[in-house]
Amino acid sequence: MRAVIQRVSYASVTVDGKVVSKIEEGILVLLGIEDADDKEDIEWLSNKISKLRIFGDENGVMNCSVKDIDGEVIVVSQFTLHAMTKKGNRPSYIKASKPEIAIPLYEEFIMQIENNLGKKVGAGIFGADMKVKLLNDGPVTICIDTKNRE
Repeated sequence: MRAVIQRVSYASVTVDGKVVSKIEEGILVLLGIEDADDKEDIEWLSNKISKLRIFGDENGVMNCSVKDIDGEVIVVSQFTLHAMTKKGNRPSYIKASKPEIAIPLYEEFIMQIENNLGKKVGAGIFGADMKVKLLNDGPVTICIDTKNRE
């Protein structure tokens, strides 16, 4: 799994002109899934994101997690995170999972984040043409790949 994590003051996902998810202070997670991903990747990544200390404490030091600040999370599927650009100028998405594999993993990831935080998590609609709006706070943007554990 590959994730781009952005600390946000606001984020929303719109599909066909209708807002399907929105949050205030929290984290927007763009999530790419490949066939090699499994429950271990879900658990590791969801725990890492839930505990990632990227929010300011009383001294303004990034020392608090999204859970510590009672923040919100939106998870959006994004197969383009597995783009391969080695040959030519047209990216290949051969490593990105097909929906029959990716959807159950995506849904399980969302459930795991919800369990970690003890609250509902917003989501996009898998495979839809989504418009993602965000106000990146900081800016703080972190990329994580579960295969490298970084």
